[in-house]
Amino acid sequence: MSFKSMIQDMKGELGSISRKSFDVKFGMRSRSQRVVQDTSFRIDALKQSCWANMPPELLRDVLMRIEASDDTWPPRKNVVCCAGVCRNWREIMKEIVKSPEVSGKLTFPISLKQPGPRNSLLQCYIKRSCSNQTYYLFLGLSQASTDDGKFLLAAKKCRRPTCTDYTISLNSEDVSKGNSAFVGKLRSNFLGTKFTIYDAQPTSSGAKVTKCRSTRLVNKVSPRVPVGNYPVAHIAYELNVLGSRGPRRMQCVMDSIPARAVKPGGVAPTQTEFLHGSLDSFPSIPFSRSTSTRTENFSSPLESGENEGMLVLRNKAPRWHEQLQCWCLNFNGRVTVASVKNFQLVASPENGVAAGQEHENVILQFGKVGKDVFTMDYRYPISAFQAFAICLSSFDTKIACE
Repeated sequence: MSFKSMIQDMKGELGSISRKSFDVKFGMRSRSQRVVQDTSFRIDALKQSCWANMPPELLRDVLMRIEASDDTWPPRKNVVCCAGVCRNWREIMKEIVKSPEVSGKLTFPISLKQPGPRNSLLQCYIKRSCSNQTYYLFLGLSQASTDDGKFLLAAKKCRRPTCTDYTISLNSEDVSKGNSAFVGKLRSNFLGTKFTIYDAQPTSSGAKVTKCRSTRLVNKVSPRVPVGNYPVAHIAYELNVLGSRGPRRMQCVMDSIPARAVKPGGVAPTQTEFLHGSLDSFPSIPFSRSTSTRTENFSSPLESGENEGMLVLRNKAPRWHEQLQCWCLNFNGRVTVASVKNFQLVASPENGVAAGQEHENVILQFGKVGKDVFTMDYRYPISAFQAFAICLSSFDTKIACE
């Protein structure tokens, strides 16, 4: 039996339950009789259902076959559909579907907050819309970035008097902080040389929240809901004090990822679910607003000496090509247009990585392939959300750094 016929069969059985309940509810019986009859009809219908009587071992085998056969998008949406049938199916699918670290696949929305694969780069691309200052992240389904990929995240740029905000959301149509699909933001300083990545929910039990006015208001209403701005990374672009033109130099301190994560056997924090396990449970109140009372700190932990134990990423130094008369990096064919925005991030030697090994294991690479199309490839230990936010910091014009 095909998966489509399975779903249609279930819909038919659920429809029969609803019809019987409707007939009993509006029949000429007393209130107590209607409740008893309604319950009995539901129980009888469920007992007759072949899906309710399916042995757990058989159900698990069916779901495992679906997960194994639909290994790429768009057929992989069948796996998501299976997880939405009922609680039992959802729990089984959560056990079967592995995280991107193991499977190298992005399936459920929470996988965008989980570290990428260890042994390969997950290939994505970003499309920029200059008309509305919006950026869209897609999962590449083929080598051609011009094809329609699987939508992952969207970001909206908002200029403020003292900074620039990039609001990141799972919703491509409503990229706002008040939307239930809001997952985090990127904020820059006035010069656009320092950035802070904030997660809308804690990445670990010891995560610290940056206090602001709206956070205090939300906590007063529901003190047990951990909402706010949780710093997960600080990005800094080195100032060009001599004024000589050349490639940008950047460093990224991952507050939520330990330095040992890039070593053999190292482990990075992995989020398992959104707040209350559902996107709909996110508060509709904006997580932060630009007010005079906010206390965000743009100073990098690397500058203050507080980066001990944190993962530090630096851009790979390009080499000067005499024949082409330009700076070059090997993107293995993933970047085709020269741009000052192009970069590759590797682990810093400060993390205990050997000097030769650091240039081989590229953790994040970003480059231009068209007028408004850019490739973004990332791997363990950073997530798609973190990689997307780091790449967004490269879009700003930085006269003081070039």
